[in-house]
Amino acid sequence: MFATPRADLVPNTAAYENEPLVKATGFREYDARWLFGPDINLLGVQALGLGLGTYIQELGQKKIVVGHDFRSYSLSIKQALTLGLLSAGCEVLDIGLAVSPMAYFAQFDLDAPCVAMVTASHNENGWTGVKMGAQKPLTFGPDEMGRLKDIVLKGEFVEREGGKLIRVEGVAERYIADAASRVNITRPLKVIAACGNGTAGAFAPEALKRMGVEVIPMDAELDYTFPRYNPNPEDHEMLMEMAKAVREHGADLAFGFDGDGDRCGVVDDEGEEIYADKIGLMLARDLAPLHKGATFIVDVKSTGLYATDPILAENGCTTVYWKTGHSYIKRKTAELNALAGFEKSGHFFLAGELGRGYDDGLIAAAAILGMLERNPGKKLSDLKKALPVAYTSLTMSPKCADEVKYKVVEDVVKEYEDLGKSGGSILGRKITDVITVNGVRVALEDGSWVLVRASSNKPELVVVVESTQSEDDMRDLFHKEVKPRLAKRPEVGKYNQEI
Repeated sequence: MFATPRADLVPNTAAYENEPLVKATGFREYDARWLFGPDINLLGVQALGLGLGTYIQELGQKKIVVGHDFRSYSLSIKQALTLGLLSAGCEVLDIGLAVSPMAYFAQFDLDAPCVAMVTASHNENGWTGVKMGAQKPLTFGPDEMGRLKDIVLKGEFVEREGGKLIRVEGVAERYIADAASRVNITRPLKVIAACGNGTAGAFAPEALKRMGVEVIPMDAELDYTFPRYNPNPEDHEMLMEMAKAVREHGADLAFGFDGDGDRCGVVDDEGEEIYADKIGLMLARDLAPLHKGATFIVDVKSTGLYATDPILAENGCTTVYWKTGHSYIKRKTAELNALAGFEKSGHFFLAGELGRGYDDGLIAAAAILGMLERNPGKKLSDLKKALPVAYTSLTMSPKCADEVKYKVVEDVVKEYEDLGKSGGSILGRKITDVITVNGVRVALEDGSWVLVRASSNKPELVVVVESTQSEDDMRDLFHKEVKPRLAKRPEVGKYNQEI
């Protein structure tokens, strides 16, 4: 029998080489993330694979796609995970190096119900993790992660004979061809493909080229040291490099892909970044006349403009604000049969004729290029300027340990709820609504809002603010309201970036 994992093992010891290390904090709301070495070892990853295999067998499944992102240790992680899956009696379809949406695509391509993608996504080097699902196109949520956590940490493994490993060739080519088939661009467009030396560099430039645009690769050479910056199109550093490249090359836009290729960041022809929630609104406005009565799902970090947009209203469209997280938005998009889901972090979930409902940076890029094709006389900046005005901050994340972050947010939620019930105000504006579906989003009488929630995959909080008045007011909502409120709590540390 495989040993029950421990949480107290230390690297560079005999026990570390003979027993599985798995710390409980790695089981997040909808995927798994650990620091490889101090939080999980290879035997711990094997235990995770055995636990995952045990769980999908409970669900009546055994066929599972596995892939890995481009980090120095990801192949080793995948092999350890595969050992565990095999000992649980699973049929493992190994597609090799992949971006996460390629693994999701492979579920359809290979008719496999389950997936386990080894990736730390946009997390810094040193992190590893697994994105998992057992019902395409969905990925695990809290219930599934809770059951998996119990199986692994309690050692409730069921080992079975009959495990089988199949190395599958050709999935990457079919994935690229499928993404490229989504659009055929006839207008001349010059596009920057920014990959941050992450996994998307192996696939994105070629797919974009096949869509019919001129492609200028940027940091597309795979290099798992990430020598320039972390591949995260939500980070200011990567966006600034994308903007610089647009201006240098006179490009029409830049796409930025994160470390595992399921997110897409955008910079327009004027070198201005457009956050994904605003790009989502531009897409929704473009698609609404073609899909009257459509439903769109957006996360609570997203702009409030969806709720008041006249074009969406004119075409009978509905917008539902839901929990932040790729698993939550993906699931809600499927549940409500929505045309698309948008998340401020850069996840786009395109369904129906647009896609299969999972988050894919390349499918998002195809949709944006399709929007430009349908508006031949307009630049991306023109479409952005047509939006109603709102000043939204970038996403800011102060450090906060996994063990205390949810309690901190719980206390902040109560503060804002009490303030709202007492008829309170923020910077002279009355609170009109306090939404607590995911942390707390406090809406003000002029349409401005502030958000505080716990990060689902890192030891951090997440802060976003939006003003309908001005950029200065947006900054004040952070510096005079949210930051001082959080600063009262010693558990809250330094921010990764600030406006």
